[in-house]
Amino acid sequence: QVQLVESGGGLVQPGGSLKLSCAASGFDFTKFDMYWYRQAPEKERWLLATITPGSNEYYESTVRGRFTASRDNHKNMLYLQMDNLKPEDTAVYYCHTLIAGTNYWGQGTQVTVSS
Repeated sequence: QVQLVESGGGLVQPGGSLKLSCAASGFDFTKFDMYWYRQAPEKERWLLATITPGSNEYYESTVRGRFTASRDNHKNMLYLQMDNLKPEDTAVYYCHTLIAGTNYWGQGTQVTVSS
């Protein structure tokens, strides 16, 4: 079955960096777009970044230039490098894919940006 498992979240000071990882299994990772979302308390889940199988990347405006998505198709891994983090980046971060009309989500990883 499809599984997505995020890791790498934590507490970081403003201006700091974190790198999130998402381990994918149960499907042909090389064939599907992958997505990073986040959900802040009392807010909707929000698309941050899309990366195609060929590693074309698309970013939501508030993270463009600070966040970088990447993938390793040999290891079935998705990454999100987050730099210059701000308190408003505090949220649970999720990786996601859509296969045959079904949405698959990881369990999420908490990122807290605070001094």
